[in-house]
Amino acid sequence: MSALAQIIKSQGHFVSGSDRRIDKKQTPEVFHKLESQGIKLYPQDGTGIENTIDFTVTSSAVEEDNPDLKIAMQRNIRIIKRSELLSNIFNNKYGIAIGGSNGKTTVCGMTSWILDQAGHDPTVVGGGYIKDFITEKSLGNARFGNSEKIIIEADESDGSLINYMPKVSVITDLSKDHKTVEELGVLFSKFAENTSGTVIINENCFRFIRINGKPKEVIKYGESSEADVRVSQISCNPFGSRFEMNGNDFEINIPGLYNVFNALAAIAVAQTEGISDKEINKALKSFKSTKRRMEIVGEKNGIKVIDDYAHNLRKIQAAIDAARLSSERLIVVFQPHGYGPTEFLRDEFISAFAGKLLPADTLYMPEVFYAGGTAHKRISSKEIIEELKDKGINAFFIPERDDIITEVKQRAIPNDSILVMGARDDSLTDLCHAILDGL
Repeated sequence: MSALAQIIKSQGHFVSGSDRRIDKKQTPEVFHKLESQGIKLYPQDGTGIENTIDFTVTSSAVEEDNPDLKIAMQRNIRIIKRSELLSNIFNNKYGIAIGGSNGKTTVCGMTSWILDQAGHDPTVVGGGYIKDFITEKSLGNARFGNSEKIIIEADESDGSLINYMPKVSVITDLSKDHKTVEELGVLFSKFAENTSGTVIINENCFRFIRINGKPKEVIKYGESSEADVRVSQISCNPFGSRFEMNGNDFEINIPGLYNVFNALAAIAVAQTEGISDKEINKALKSFKSTKRRMEIVGEKNGIKVIDDYAHNLRKIQAAIDAARLSSERLIVVFQPHGYGPTEFLRDEFISAFAGKLLPADTLYMPEVFYAGGTAHKRISSKEIIEELKDKGINAFFIPERDDIITEVKQRAIPNDSILVMGARDDSLTDLCHAILDGL
């Protein structure tokens, strides 16, 4: 929503917005940067819905009984979904849409940075804060370009993915998150069919996709001999990776094997746009990544604190593997987000931690993150912890995050990494800094 607000504002329109967190004084830096761009902010109590507004834009996470929406309906102000506004902007341009259960934020960032550095001047609407685009005023999740090219992160969680008509589309991965893999297969098949130019797809999820001939070209990326864009000679270290792709050497300075495949997707897009491998490699080497993606917040007494957005099975597994590159012993803090998603992914959470955590590791879990609104609180983090304890994992349910800081401080020793994971809640970064300060 904030990325769209910034793009609309940069086009010369009046933009205002509301958020539940304004009253709670959370993430003040985010709100300050939006206000510095001339975007007026209100608490979510209906006061921001003025008669001069042409339409109100809402995310799929906002309930129908929201005070802003009630006032907008009373005043007959048109209400549209976020995806409707984004598709109206996107479908009228040369659109590059990055989709998939995992990796789309990083691939969107990498692709945007490569095209930017190559002089293509794209507009970008991302889902995360791309460090390379962060300025004194800009959050980094949006970039207003003057060319016809626009790069978006296409979200599948609410099914709005099918509203986009890309020239180039990317499918990074299909795994259970907001929907089952079978449901995602149907959704992404339609996404692929809506693509008029090139579909770039991870070879591991190709079997779930049915494409009925509309795209001009389908490019598979991966490491098998059948991949069109093939990676080999991968070498990972705690700070990045080197690899070979179709005979050319590449380097990224962000950790994790999964980021090699994210880079491969971005390379495939850039090649489609006519950018040379030399230019691509130069941009990838300088790419700073996205906030809250294996972000090292700091290090004290030989103990690293890492902030990551991981919130489903594969993301959790990948983050633990990446953290393990620099530390044998991990202290993991994981905050599940939303009661519905936590209930849906309960078994996957148990599987991820039981399969990846070693006897020397420790897991702390606060209560499920609740953003407000209507929610059936049928599950607690405590249930997940109890099952993990039964499997022999050093797992602890600590409802209040402040108490976790104390526990981590007592347990951490030199050469440990403290990995904080969770989605939607930007204040987890504040938790990372509080843990670091306490070491």
